[in-house]
Order: sequence, then structure tokens, then C-alpha cells
Amino acid sequence: MKLLVLGGTRFLGHHLVTAALAHDHDVTIFHRGQHPATNQPNVEIIYGDRHYDLERLQNQTWDAVIDTCGSLPHAVKASAEALANSVERYVYISSISAYANLSVAGVDETSPLETLTEEQLQVVNATTTVEQLSTATYGELYGGLKALCEKAVEETLPGRSLILRPGLIVGPADYTDRFTYWVARVARGGDVLAPGNPNRSIQFIDARDLAEWIIQRVEVKATGIYNASGVPDQLTMQHFLEQCKDTSKSDANFTWVSDEFLMQKQVTPWSELPLWIPDAMQEAAGLLSINCDKALDAGLKLRPIAQTIQAVLSWSQTHRAQGTLNAGLAPDKEHDLLRQWQETG
Repeated sequence: MKLLVLGGTRFLGHHLVTAALAHDHDVTIFHRGQHPATNQPNVEIIYGDRHYDLERLQNQTWDAVIDTCGSLPHAVKASAEALANSVERYVYISSISAYANLSVAGVDETSPLETLTEEQLQVVNATTTVEQLSTATYGELYGGLKALCEKAVEETLPGRSLILRPGLIVGPADYTDRFTYWVARVARGGDVLAPGNPNRSIQFIDARDLAEWIIQRVEVKATGIYNASGVPDQLTMQHFLEQCKDTSKSDANFTWVSDEFLMQKQVTPWSELPLWIPDAMQEAAGLLSINCDKALDAGLKLRPIAQTIQAVLSWSQTHRAQGTLNAGLAPDKEHDLLRQWQETG
């Protein structure tokens, strides 16, 4: 098959290209050149910005396009329109954040989607690129933007779209470092601050498993909408951390600190302590318990967690120096929090 990847140079995009090549497909990558692209055979590189340079994709055809980086609905609509006569299928990587209500477990593909207010839509319509939005504004609008991007694809190519809504994506080359923080921190050993309830369920998906499954879905010309993450309610935070310890063979000692204490100390869930969603954040209570039965029934395979941890550990030791992660507690702050927690008795 001939596949066009919009993006394709970072994290999931990188793994999608790798999976496609492993299946002997020809790949074209359309990207801005801000990050290195693979130089493997059977890969064509077209440089350009989707907001300004879509004409560079003219006069070619592909079996499918995989859009890994569509964030603004008008940009996604423009891409879909430009490729409507050039591709058989449009694959859009969305997010579970597109759902309107993540306060309950078991959200499936039929659940209502997020919407934006008229005021928010005005902000979006006045924006050419995501970089023009502040981080806070983009975070506030993210779910609604993803839902609108999905709509743009489906309306432009009816019956020819495949929409994927992943949960937390983890694995080697993850520039967010949310999963990497825990792997690297536990490997460093010593007293480790572990957040909240050790029996709280967590959920994520290895980018390599997601990429492999997406390529398989493209090969069978699948359409429709799929959630894609781990099996819900199968993995606890405690088991995950213990697996990190076993894999790295560290001397880590876990001190479980309550939600209440961490909230009182204004520790930021998800960024300072990834995978931690305190009970007080009821609006996000179902974020790590998404229903993925449809994808699992359609052949999504998940590797053992130890393999993901080992791959991330090896990658982080090469690509991430201590203290340079984009997520997680700073060592001094962790030490101070543990001291204060122990003083409470």
C-alpha cells in the first residue's frame, strides 16, 4: 500500500512509519522539517506546513492518509478537502479527551462529545495555527477541538474515515515524559513518593502496539470510530510501580502519600505526578477507565507491561538526562514532600 503520514516524525508518528515499513508499505511523510524524519528506503519526504502548503500534495495518490497532528478543525478540513480525490481513506488520530463526560468509567464510542461555546469558537476561528494559542487556552479547548476535527473529516469524506481515540500513549520516544518519569524515577531508587490510593486503576497504551494495530486497520480498509487504550481495571498504580522496580532492579522504597496531603501542598496531578488523578478531580474520574472492547475485538494486541517499561528505561537512559524530564516532581520537591509527610506521623 501507499500511505501518506501527516507528521510522522515524533512519537506515535515515528512508530506508525516504522510499523508501515515493517509491513512493506511505501510511505510519504509530509512535515515541516522541525524534527528529523527517517531516511529509510521506501520513504518519500515532502516538506511543508499543512496550513499553507497543501498544494505540494497534489498530483499524487495514496491508499490512505494518517493524520497524526491535526489540532484545528479548519486545518483538518482543508487537509481532507485537498486529499479527497487523492486518498481512499482518511485516518485521524483523535483523543479520548473528545468526550464530553469523563467523570464516569466505561466511556465508549457512542458517548457524547465535547462542544465549544460560541465565544470559544470565535477564538478558534481567529486562529491560524495552534502556536498562536496559549498553552492554557489550548488545554481548555483541546477536547472540543478534537471533536470538531473528527466532524470535519467525517463530513468531508463520508464513509471513508477511520477515527482513533487513544488514551494515554506511552513508550520510547515519548517527548511528554509522563510515563518516562515513573520508569526513570523508580530506576534511580531510594525513597519514592507514590501518590494516592495504591489500588487505583490506571490505563495506557504502548505507542508501538497502537501503531501496529492502526496499520492493520488500514490494511483491511476499516472505517468507523475506535477507542484505543489498555484493558480497563486490570492494572493498579501499585502493580505498575512494583513492575518498574522489578524491571530496573532498583532498591526503590515506595511511600504512599494521600490525595488530601498532595492536594493541600498544591501538587499538580498528571504533570507533577503523572497517572495520578485524585478523588477530588471527579470530572476526570473515568479518564483511565475507558471502554476499549471494540478495538480489542478488532484485533488490538497489548504487549506485557514489563516490555514497555524496559523499552522506555533503555530509551530514557540514552535520551533523557536526570532533571531534564518534561513531567514529574523535581527531586528537591519530592524530598521535601516526603519529609513533611513523615512529620505528619
